Amino acid sequence: MKIERFEDIEAWQLARELARKVYRLTKKPRFAKDYGLKRQIQDAAGSSMHNIAEGFDSETNAEFIRFLRYAKRSCTEVQSELYLALDEGYILPDEFKDVYEHARRTRTTVRAFINYLKKYEKNKSTNPEPLNH
Repeated sequence: MKIERFEDIEAWQLARELARKVYRLTKKPRFAKDYGLKRQIQDAAGSSMHNIAEGFDSETNAEFIRFLRYAKRSCTEVQSELYLALDEGYILPDEFKDVYEHARRTRTTVRAFINYLKKYEKNKSTNPEPLNH
């Protein structure tokens, strides 16, 4: 499938769903009152999808990969913050497991996309297209 818009990127679609899940969790009454953690986990989840979108408009694949790495790290941040939410009793173990696993899947998909872009760049440099005169 050809990627024409950032919305076509599977990793962005997963990151969007991760953000939705995080926002749903942070609406729970006890969680909503912890403004610091609520804002932090929402920002991390949003950062994951936003960095993929922002990187899509990069001028080079190398720059795009840099943004994808930020997105990947934001998924890991969400996972870490989920532990605090669980430890404070803001979320149930099943909710933790669901969102943690979705963040893991998103991170894995972002990493696979990074690897694809790196391989594409490597192949491009070792097999340059012939010039048409």
